[in-house]
Formats: sequence, C-alpha cells, structure tokens
Amino acid sequence: MNARVSGYVSAWRADIGDTVRAGQTLAVLEAPELDQQLAQARADYQTAVADRELAQISAQRWESLLAKDAVSRQERDEKHGQFASIDARARAAQANVGRLSAMRGFTQLKAPFNGVVTNRSAQLGALVNAGSAGGEPLFTIADVRRLRLYVRVPQTLAHSLAEGVRAQFSLPEQPGQQIDAVLVRTAEAVERRSGTMLVEFLVDNRDRQLRPGAYVDVRIPVSGAAGTFQLPASTLILGSDGARVAVIDRNGRVSMRPVTVGRDQGTTIEILSGVSAQDRIVLTPPDSLVQGDQVRVVRANTPKASNAKS
Repeated sequence: MNARVSGYVSAWRADIGDTVRAGQTLAVLEAPELDQQLAQARADYQTAVADRELAQISAQRWESLLAKDAVSRQERDEKHGQFASIDARARAAQANVGRLSAMRGFTQLKAPFNGVVTNRSAQLGALVNAGSAGGEPLFTIADVRRLRLYVRVPQTLAHSLAEGVRAQFSLPEQPGQQIDAVLVRTAEAVERRSGTMLVEFLVDNRDRQLRPGAYVDVRIPVSGAAGTFQLPASTLILGSDGARVAVIDRNGRVSMRPVTVGRDQGTTIEILSGVSAQDRIVLTPPDSLVQGDQVRVVRANTPKASNAKS
C-alpha cells in the first residue's frame, strides 16, 4: 500500500504477521500542508457563497425593475449573467472543498481487504511523498486464504493441460506431504527463450500452511505426446553425434539409432522420436559397443536381463 497524500507518519497500528480486516486503519499520517489547503478552500467557498447571494439578490431586484420599465433589458441580462458566473465559481469552490476533504481522508491508511501484513516500511516521523516513483510501499498485505501457483511446463506437454487438471506439490522442508492444486488458467503462449508455457494453479490455504513466495516441487499428471516412449536413463548414449540408443535387429546386430530426447525424469527419459514399440533396446550399453556388433540377448527373467553382450 502506498500513500495517496504526502505527510509524516504519526502512528502505525499493524506490524508484520498481523491479521487485518478490510477497512482497518494501518497507519496515520500528519499532512499540515493539506490541512492548510483545506482551510483556504473552505474560506474561498464561503466567500463565493456570499458573492452568489448578493448576485442573486441583484438579479431579482433588476428583474422587478424591468417590470416597471426602470431599467433596460440589457442591464437585467447582465445581472443574470453575473449571477450565473458567480454561481459557477461557488460550485467550483464547493467541489474543491470536497476534493481536499476526500484527500484528507487518505491520511488514514486502511486495509483494502482481509489478509496478513507481510511487510511494513512505515516508521514514526518518516516523511512520505505521495506519487514518488519507485517508492517502497508502506505496507504489503497478502490474502493467503487462496494462493496462486505458477509453473512453466515444456511446450511438448502444453497441449495436455486444460482447466480443471489437478496437480500435487510438496514443500522442500516437508517432502513427504503432498498438497493439491487445481489448474485455473494457462498463458496460451510459449515463451520463446525457454520454450515453456506459463500455467496457473489455485491452492486452498485456509489453514495458512503455505506462505506466499515459496518454491515447491510440482507433479502434474499429464501424458506425453503421441508417439513418445519412456526409457530407462541407462539406455541413453550421449556423444558428439547427439543422443542415441542401441537397437538390436532380428539378426542380433546392433544399430546405433539417433533419438530426440524429451523430459528427463531421473530414472527414465522421454524419447520423442527415433524408436518404435517393436524395437529391442540395450538397457545398459557398454562403451565398447559399436554399430554392427553381434550380440546375444539375455532373457528378461535371468539375473542379467539388463545387459546385451557382444
């Protein structure tokens, strides 16, 4: 919250961690210059009201004199014009009093909604300059009953996300506890630099277990793109030629197949292209394995099911 008027902080009534209600006074400012402007505006309005009353009496008097042909119509019209002009000035002075009175009300900083004070920079006696660029807010209030969780997801998974998708996340300090979140909107655009799309989840935080600004580990249950496969990370061969896997043909010979890698999930790797469901892939290829090697495939129910030897 920033101040709408300039002045000195005379009191602050809420501190960090305090729960505040909408309309509750957080701080009080002293604005002597504003008080003087308001007093002058009220005096100007009283003067304008007196001038208007005199002009109205004159206009009515000239109206009656015109009926007796004691004055000309031109003189009567001039008196009516003077009254209209003075009446407009009086209404302008009244509006100025209302404006300054409203500004005077801003010397009390009030909470705009129910929430928790997360930051306070207001200090007793400090000068507050209204409208100063880059000024630090006197108070920061957060409504922590519901929090927004922002996640950047890869472009390849953006099509799988829609409103209502549920995700789970955990705090680094509480890795075993899973908290639910619901997808409420997506950016519908991929950021060019990172190749990701920003999505927003809504989290129920009525128990105030979570704190704004925290980082969490998120798991979103989405399926991969059509034609993708999940392979053990040990199958991947990385080199100057890029990522490859060792595929065994029906004759038992090795073919080094280039692949396109998607998400790295630790123990598994998402393969976007380069393999099919019928391919036999070497689980842990040794460094000596090269294109065209003859290998013997070990059956999956044997202790060495994860190796293919040349």
